[in-house]
Amino acid sequence: MAIITNSHENLIHDASLDYYGKRLATCSSDKTIKIFEVDGDNHRLIETLKGHDGPVWQVSWAHPKFGIILASSSYDGKVFIWREDNGKWSRISEHTVHKASVNSISWAPHEYGALLLCASSDGYVSVVEFKDDGTTSSLLVEAHKVGVNSASWAPVSFTDTTVATNSNITSAPAQTQIRRFVTGGCDNLVKIWNYDYDAKTYILQDTLEGHKDWVRDVAWSPSSLIRSYIASASQDKNVIIWTQENNEGPWKKTLLKQDKFPDVCWRVSWSFSGNVLAVSSADNKITLWKENLQGSWDSAGEVDQ
Repeated sequence: MAIITNSHENLIHDASLDYYGKRLATCSSDKTIKIFEVDGDNHRLIETLKGHDGPVWQVSWAHPKFGIILASSSYDGKVFIWREDNGKWSRISEHTVHKASVNSISWAPHEYGALLLCASSDGYVSVVEFKDDGTTSSLLVEAHKVGVNSASWAPVSFTDTTVATNSNITSAPAQTQIRRFVTGGCDNLVKIWNYDYDAKTYILQDTLEGHKDWVRDVAWSPSSLIRSYIASASQDKNVIIWTQENNEGPWKKTLLKQDKFPDVCWRVSWSFSGNVLAVSSADNKITLWKENLQGSWDSAGEVDQ
C-alpha cells in the first residue's frame, strides 16, 4: 500500500486514480493539484498544477480514449480541464458558468462522449460537452435552489424504440441511450434527472425524500444489472440505498444500517463491480458494506489506513 504524506500544505479533499491505476491526482485547500506516478507500494510526485483561486474540492479523470485528461473543481466557482502531452501538463479549458463553489464533478460513461457533470452551491448543475473540434457547449439546469453538493452519472443503459424505414411507415427496432444522473442538495433531497432528446435538456424524473439534513454525497452504482442502485450520504448521519427495477417504476428506500452512524456521513463510493459500498464519515473511519440475499446490508469491514 502506497501512503502519501506531506504532499500538500493544507487539507486534502479528494484523491483519484486514473483508469489504469498508474496515476494518482490529489487536491487540497492549498489551491493545488498534485499528480503522482504510482507503482505498487512506490509513488513519485511528477507534477503540481496551479491556477485555482480557492480550495480545490474534487478531481476526476476522463476515460483514456479522450487522452490523459483531468478535471478539477474549486471553491472559486471554476472547473479546469488539464491535459498531459509528452509528459507536460497544461490547462486546456475553463468552465466558468457557475456563480458559486463547484462542489462536485463527474465524467459521463465514455459511450456518451466527453461530457462533464458539475454541481454547484449556486443551485445549478451543468453538463459540459467537449467536442472533437476543440469547442465546448454546456447545459445549465436548476437542481436544488439552496445548493447542490454532489452529482453522479448512471451507468450506460438503453430503451427500445421504433424508427420509420420508408414512406410506407414500416418500422424497425432501435435503441436509444438513457442518459440519467442523480443529484444531492442542501434541501435534504435526492433528485433523478433524465435527458429529453426532444427538449435537448435534462428533465426532473424523480424526487426522493428520506434525509433530514443536507445530502452531502450521492453515488450511482456502476453495475448495469436489471436493478439500479444509488447511495446517498447525509449530514443526518444516515446513508440510504435507493433501488429501482428495470429503469422504471418507483424507487425503494433502504437504510444502510438501522442505527445512525456515529457522525456526519461525508462520502459514498461503489466498487468497480458495484457490489461493495464504501462510506466515509466525520469520525475519520471508512466502512465497507455489502448487500445480503435478503436485501439488507451487512458490514464488510473497515479500511485501516
